[in-house]
Amino acid sequence: MWILHEGMLSLVGLAAGGVIAAGVFAFLAIIGIFPRVIGKTGTKRHILLYETVIVLGGVLGNISDLYEFPILMGGRIMLAVFGLATGIFVGCLVMSLAETLKAMPVISRRVHLSVGLQYVILSFAAGKLAGALVYFIRDMAA
Repeated sequence: MWILHEGMLSLVGLAAGGVIAAGVFAFLAIIGIFPRVIGKTGTKRHILLYETVIVLGGVLGNISDLYEFPILMGGRIMLAVFGLATGIFVGCLVMSLAETLKAMPVISRRVHLSVGLQYVILSFAAGKLAGALVYFIRDMAA
């Protein structure tokens, strides 16, 4: 009886995780993050590679979250590379979402900003970067 109970819980958990993952990837595809990155980089001929890497990233991310593998080689370097990649991804996601929602024209009208919106966005990003660097450098030095 216990095996049946655990098996059903496992099945429901895997199904729920699959639905959530599919929803997240559908959201990313709908807001246009993948076509925008492909268009900006001019790598349309590698669409199959993009699809493979996106699916592989989702699967490996879930596996590493579940099993919590230790980072054996280059721990801090790998952490820095992962942080940089995550930051780039989140930046692309935010900008795609902002373009989808047309938030930038609303913000620029509200603050009466006609020229230089890119500098405002760049200053937000630089402030976020500076704050993150101070946080991590202080933590690493301690």
